[in-house]
Amino acid sequence: MKTVGTLYIFCGKMGAGKSTQSAQLAKDERAVLLSEDEWLSSLYPNQIQSFEDYLTFSAQIKPLVKKHVQNILRVGTDVVMDFPANTKKSRKWLLEMASEVHANHQLIYLNLDNEQCLRHIQKRRIEQPERAAFDTEEVFLHVTQFFEAPEASEGLNILEFKGK
Repeated sequence: MKTVGTLYIFCGKMGAGKSTQSAQLAKDERAVLLSEDEWLSSLYPNQIQSFEDYLTFSAQIKPLVKKHVQNILRVGTDVVMDFPANTKKSRKWLLEMASEVHANHQLIYLNLDNEQCLRHIQKRRIEQPERAAFDTEEVFLHVTQFFEAPEASEGLNILEFKGK
């Protein structure tokens, strides 16, 4: 019997490098990469103007994404989720996605401090000007207030990388 795939998920503050690291991991592991930013910008072009818009549209795609990911895992293919696992609620959803199909999971926690993340965001604003409106210190500070570091008590297989 073919085994199910592994679900890789990322946790880290805005600017910690989740998208960069998830793309590299997908390449290294020959896994399917799913990016929330890509799904949202494709399905809702120019409609996400605020953090509240993001929350609304993100919630709308979750049932479809869950079914899609579980189908991929069931056929034995690994999936790298570039979806933020930055709150207990989001991690619970991602963990259930794996556990419901008896898939393994790995949470990669990019543990960078605020100053490191803000430096990354500033660099990203220059490299990706289309993100400049959202990639601001104000948005970072707003989003960071909701961040919850992962804990082993959540039932997660955590691999932590500390910033330098």
